[in-house]
Amino acid sequence: MPADATITTAQAGAPAGPARRGYWSSVAERLRHDPVTVFFLCVILLAAVAALLAPVLAPHDPYETSMLKRLKPVGFEEHPLGTDELGRDMLSRLLYGGRVSIMMGVLPVLLAVAIGGTLGVLAGFLGGLVNTAIMRVMDVFYAFPSVLLAVAISGTLGGGIASGLVALTLVFIPSLCRVAETATSQIRSVDFVEAARASGAPTHSIIRAHVIGNVLPPIFIYASSLVSVSILLSAGLSFLGLGVSPPVADWGAMLSSLRQAVYVQPLVCALPGIAIFVMSLSFNLVSDGLRHAMDVKA
Repeated sequence: MPADATITTAQAGAPAGPARRGYWSSVAERLRHDPVTVFFLCVILLAAVAALLAPVLAPHDPYETSMLKRLKPVGFEEHPLGTDELGRDMLSRLLYGGRVSIMMGVLPVLLAVAIGGTLGVLAGFLGGLVNTAIMRVMDVFYAFPSVLLAVAISGTLGGGIASGLVALTLVFIPSLCRVAETATSQIRSVDFVEAARASGAPTHSIIRAHVIGNVLPPIFIYASSLVSVSILLSAGLSFLGLGVSPPVADWGAMLSSLRQAVYVQPLVCALPGIAIFVMSLSFNLVSDGLRHAMDVKA
């Protein structure tokens, strides 16, 4: 819950629980009246459900090859989206590839929120040497472009899903830590936090009861915008051969393996790129909608 709403609640003497529920209810109400956000949120949910149910929905084995059916066009016989360079069904591989691509978009951000958010809250609330030590380490990561840093870390670790997960998490931790530190620094000096300190409440209780609820919305909004970046970066790592290992289906790896056939079946070759674009666009627009819905001043 934003700081302004919490300060008003604390000054009025109202209990924190109902106020927090009222804030999130207003956020849900704003989202319901935003058709663009609702539509693209449905796109994300449908893609996630389709990826989870890939073993049920896929019409063919995504790893079954056939040299007689190489690079067939969209609508070919039992292959509605055609086949790839090894004759594998594109629809099946897109469904299975969505499992890896969406996971690599969401999981690194969640891990970065847990690690970077915790470090940022500690740095912002404790200040002093703790703040200096944590934030100077984060500044070291800012010296490298995110794409270059992800490629360097993943390449050093040898590639693969685990390496990509570690690389993307480390890329996102500094920015999330900065957001959490900035929000916490603004909260630590407000009246109700000072009153809690004066009453002798322990630090962990103050952070849990008064700080986390106020810094969570900006962290959540920023993290939602990073999911699209994570999808693009993970696809880029797979495209460069630093992501999943063949024959595992992944949109970035599929795009890489099909690039040699772009003049033969351009539409089939573009399908993984279209999937990456749609998911990135969906997460970006949902993030914008969340930012507007969670803006108390608006």
